[in-house]
Amino acid sequence: MKGGREVTDELVEKVRGGNDHAFRILIETYKETIFRNVYSVLRNQKDAEDATQEVFIKIYTSLPQYKNQGFKTWITRIAVNHAIDLKRKRERQKEESHEVQPSEAHLGLSDDVEAVFFRNEKQKQVLRKLNDLPEGYRDVVYGYYIQEKTFQQIAEEQQIQVKSVEVKLYRARNWMRKHWKEEDFS
Repeated sequence: MKGGREVTDELVEKVRGGNDHAFRILIETYKETIFRNVYSVLRNQKDAEDATQEVFIKIYTSLPQYKNQGFKTWITRIAVNHAIDLKRKRERQKEESHEVQPSEAHLGLSDDVEAVFFRNEKQKQVLRKLNDLPEGYRDVVYGYYIQEKTFQQIAEEQQIQVKSVEVKLYRARNWMRKHWKEEDFS
């Protein structure tokens, strides 16, 4: 009788050869393992179920790169990395949906002169506080919030990756939360 690893490697070879039934057997064998790993990161049953299906798609498309060196470890790494990516994406979306972007575009015709004046004063206060930001974050925050540029525009101007802009903005927000108080802007 063959051991578990030999059977798995044999199934992987069959899948690589186009045998869909062998892939279904792999799914049945490892679906609980994948689900547990994904759930441990996401902590949400529905999200973990969806992510488990996505992980199996990734496993199927990545099988040509698999080097027969521990299938369970390999698929676990794929599952955990996928779950972490989903969690980061969800947190980033949540964070972006709660942001308030200062902009005169939000001014309606019903705003009176006094409201416009106070809004402009608040924007001036924010601009003064921007100088307190660490230098590496200042341009990104100014470009994104004041000039209302996209991540792509900022990345092109600074000749960096879009991901670097996202990271800088994330770190800048954390720095502002720690160092600025709401009463500084009232």
